[in-house]
Amino acid sequence: MAKGKPQMATDTPRDPQDVGYTLPTILAVAVHLGIIVFSLINWPSSSAEPDSSSIVQATLVSTETFTDQAQQVTEQQAAMNTAAEPTETPDTSEPEATAPEPDTQAAEQQQAAEEAARQEAQAQAEALAEARAAAEADAQRRAEEAERVAQEQAAQAEAREAEAQRQREAEAQRAQEQAEAERQREAEAQRAREEAEALREREAEEQRQREAEAEAEAERQREAEEARAREEAEAEARREAEAEREREAAAQREREVEAQRQREAEAERQRQAAAEAAEAAMQRQLAGEAEAAANAQQAQQAANSFINIVRRAVEQAWLIPPGASDSLSATLQIRLGPSGELLAASIATSSGDSAFDRSAIQAVEQAAPFSELRDLPADQQRNLRQINLRFTPGDVR
Repeated sequence: MAKGKPQMATDTPRDPQDVGYTLPTILAVAVHLGIIVFSLINWPSSSAEPDSSSIVQATLVSTETFTDQAQQVTEQQAAMNTAAEPTETPDTSEPEATAPEPDTQAAEQQQAAEEAARQEAQAQAEALAEARAAAEADAQRRAEEAERVAQEQAAQAEAREAEAQRQREAEAQRAQEQAEAERQREAEAQRAREEAEALREREAEEQRQREAEAEAEAERQREAEEARAREEAEAEARREAEAEREREAAAQREREVEAQRQREAEAERQRQAAAEAAEAAMQRQLAGEAEAAANAQQAQQAANSFINIVRRAVEQAWLIPPGASDSLSATLQIRLGPSGELLAASIATSSGDSAFDRSAIQAVEQAAPFSELRDLPADQQRNLRQINLRFTPGDVR
């Protein structure tokens, strides 16, 4: 059998009938030529056994056809030989059949027989020539047909080989395309990995930037908070300083006002004292020196008794401020009405502590009225309607 061409590792499995046809074509042409020669040669009547070699098997249809043609030619040759033998047989038996006939008749019969034999032989020769011509034409036709078939088979083999080659090339192309696609996929995957890595790096860098910006923003906020705290502290300090200045100014104004009141009260007291003194002088002058003395003594006793009553009442009502020093002293001038009601209470001499002074005034206001003044004679009431009280933490005088 003809060996097929080696296939590539990527080729698809080939058809078992897809074999090379070069060697069978050469063998077919050689058989055709042999048949033509065979048809021109007389062979014995017995036909030879067909060869069972691989060549005969490869061209089995053509060899059987040409073997039948050779068999026909052999049979025609045998028929011609058989037809020629009867013309000779009468020659051997003629003396017995024609013994009684004359020589002329025998000669004529023999001549006629020979003529018939010649004609028969000529006819057979012509028939044999025609048979040989027909056999040659048939052989030529069959050879041409076999050659055409062989050419067609060769063309088909070539077509199959070309198709197989195209398939191999297509397979190789597909394999190359697949390899190229695989390379492209790998390249795409590599690019994707690189892009992903670059994206991760960008995101990490952006994250670092955001963290740095957040830290910077937090630092700015802390600095701003500290600046605001400093500003608020400075503003609070300024407000406290301003409030302290205002308190100092208010205290100074209050001291000035109090001093003004004290001056006014002192002036008023002096005026009242002067007026009372003038009035007392006039009364003393009118009552006489003796009566004036008696009245003065009585008035002094009544005044002392009334002053003691006022002092005890004020002491009971006085709430000394906590932490007041024993060295503090304040003198209050009080004016009473005819029924002992409090008309005015002013600071004659300030202690220097406004709280201490206010507590003394509040004690006088709380102890009033002093109704005991109504029990005194009218002239004594006039002398006791203006009293000076001196306040110290240990005593009230």
